[in-house]
Amino acid sequence: MFPDQIEKSDLQQLPLIRFEGEIHVIEKPDDLDNALDIIGREPILGFDTETKPTFTKGAYNHTALIQFATLDHAFLLRINRFGIPDRLKKILENENIRKIGISLRDDLKDLKKVRPFKPAGFIDLNNIAKDLGINQIGIKSLTGIFLERRVAKNQQTSNWENQKLTTAQKRYAATDAWVCMKMYDSLMQRGFVKAS
Repeated sequence: MFPDQIEKSDLQQLPLIRFEGEIHVIEKPDDLDNALDIIGREPILGFDTETKPTFTKGAYNHTALIQFATLDHAFLLRINRFGIPDRLKKILENENIRKIGISLRDDLKDLKKVRPFKPAGFIDLNNIAKDLGINQIGIKSLTGIFLERRVAKNQQTSNWENQKLTTAQKRYAATDAWVCMKMYDSLMQRGFVKAS
């Protein structure tokens, strides 16, 4: 079983984990079709989004990036450039593709402001953690509890609408989606969630 929480000091002692696979940055609609061919065939994907932070009260930025990850590939879709085309909308609405994330409610609410859709197939690891008696939620805590690793969050407040994403931004964004997939895969392997 898992501990119900992890101390911050214990978390800091854990080895760092980051995505080391292939990162595909999708900048324009022409590149999107090839990526969606691959993404649409996957039964399970890690999922996350990034938004340019606002430092002014009342200001709002739309979601800039959707991340999908398998265990070996991460796809960073720069939707601030091309929105949510029909094929991407179908994946977000496909209940047969499990999309694994953390704290999904706000991500999905913000994505619906880009284009309305009916989310299906989304699984929030926070809910699985609560069902397992874990009191502490969020990506940092759950990575520590489920994988006994820690993730770096130093790019969290960077500008996701930059003309070019930096190498650090790409790695951070890929890791956030991939680590959700990795945790879910680990929970499946150990029988805590069903494989199908």
